[in-house]
Amino acid sequence: MTDIHSHVVWGVDDGATSMEVSLTMLEISAANGATDIVATPHANSKYPFQREVVLERIQALNQAAGVPKVHFGCEFHLSFDNVDHLMQNLRQYTINGKQYLLVECPDFHIGQHTEKVLRRMVDAGIVPIIAHPERNPVLRKDFIRAEEWVAFGCLLQVTAMSITGAFGSSAKSASHRLLDRGLVHIVASDTHDPVNRSPRLSEAREAVVARCGEELAESIFSANPRAVVEGAPLVGGKQMSRPRPNKWYQFWK
Repeated sequence: MTDIHSHVVWGVDDGATSMEVSLTMLEISAANGATDIVATPHANSKYPFQREVVLERIQALNQAAGVPKVHFGCEFHLSFDNVDHLMQNLRQYTINGKQYLLVECPDFHIGQHTEKVLRRMVDAGIVPIIAHPERNPVLRKDFIRAEEWVAFGCLLQVTAMSITGAFGSSAKSASHRLLDRGLVHIVASDTHDPVNRSPRLSEAREAVVARCGEELAESIFSANPRAVVEGAPLVGGKQMSRPRPNKWYQFWK
């Protein structure tokens, strides 16, 4: 498996607090089946992005650990303050300097400017990956907006712990609805530490297999995230999904 969302680089945001913690997270990730992991420290007003520091520490982690291989990225928070800088420096933030960018939307207000920025990114050849929409209070109320974003070229990344229920019933329900609608392109850990926000993906993968089948699980845990890391084409839009078994008391739209 390939994990494209992690806060495994120490000392740059609210993730790992030391190199030792980072190495423990990588050890857990490898033991759980990950061959590659993308370091995506926050880039926002609270945690200014330290590109050179991140690159240096990724190199140190790769030398010390080996597996999973750590790749460069960031979790870019969209706001009025940083959009102009983003558009002028897109490849400074994208995963491995290629075409995919992990994007975090504001929690309490997503205005029309958000869609305009996402469209500008797509027009510039960048593929926005919307981080954890199932945990965003605005987006999870109604996925019509997220579905529209997917239609013009965005991808959606759901958190593994949301699928298993560790982020609560609302996030779990939202992640399952996204899966059933074929709107999940990637599942990632969003790991912050070895215990409470661990990098384990296998439990969520088993849940997806049980709900949607092995083919979809292979796509969103392995094939799609691998394509992101490599900068390979990844077909957007709705993913393959297998409908859940009908029951006589269910009423469908």
